[in-house]
Amino acid sequence: MNFYIIDDDVTVRSMLAQFIEDEALGQVVGESEDGSLLDGETLNIQKVDILLIDLLMPKLDGLETIQAIKPTYKGKIIMISQVEDKELISEAYLLGIEHYIIKPINKIEVLAVIRKVMEHVRLEKSIHDIQQSLNSVFQLNSKSEQSRPEFKDYSIKHYGQFLLSELGISGEAGSKDLLDILAFLFNYEKRNTFEQGFPSLNVIYEELAYQKLGLSIDAAEVNKEIKASKQRVRRTIYHSLDHLASLGLTDFSNILFEKHASHFFDFSIVRKKMLEIKSESSSSVSVSTTRINTKKFIHTLYFESKRMMSE
Repeated sequence: MNFYIIDDDVTVRSMLAQFIEDEALGQVVGESEDGSLLDGETLNIQKVDILLIDLLMPKLDGLETIQAIKPTYKGKIIMISQVEDKELISEAYLLGIEHYIIKPINKIEVLAVIRKVMEHVRLEKSIHDIQQSLNSVFQLNSKSEQSRPEFKDYSIKHYGQFLLSELGISGEAGSKDLLDILAFLFNYEKRNTFEQGFPSLNVIYEELAYQKLGLSIDAAEVNKEIKASKQRVRRTIYHSLDHLASLGLTDFSNILFEKHASHFFDFSIVRKKMLEIKSESSSSVSVSTTRINTKKFIHTLYFESKRMMSE
């Protein structure tokens, strides 16, 4: 596993490198005192799996560095800083970091976080390897099979997970429900196509509830699970709306904002949420006043995942 460390304190860089080397976690392929001379492509060329970065630095701080490298850098980011400001920490997570560790450095905590992120990297690489292997198998399909859309059901959740990550909700409770919905729709389309339209959300939730609880479960438990699943999904979609609105408020030309905001939501809703955040009045506004279209979000998530699979 390859690491890169950015911190203006040479002692901190030395300590982090020592932790990594002593525990045989990998190798530190580069260090710098700030992010002014760094770009995402350079990190990719060096095959950096995990970037450790400080928040406050003299020329280009941690948040600015992440904004600069994130569009191209494909690895994971851990921020280590003495700053405990909740707004700055939230902004760091919105920009896509995996973890935020407060200084002074605690070796046990740092190693535990690094190992957790390493496991995430290995899991993604394993999925990618499986995908590549199965791609080779699918290329051997007959011409009659190739004349049909080539859907890879083994990876629909993988692409969905990638999109949820870009939408800022990969760690939310409802993300698993959304991935299960993707798999259900994928299998449904293979069996029935969508000539008669999408199955209703109620049908989807009911089918998934029975899959989770078993066919012999009583109706009351099924209804309870359906209600809980709907709530998890709606809360998760609201979090995505908050995430995209925050990105747009910070930078209207943000790549993820431009790419996803108007696709997953009606832009009038996104704009309303941006105004709420800007006026700092969102906390006094009931969530129910901001309407979201769950069906639109799920349909977009499905078709975007399928589009990525075909590329």
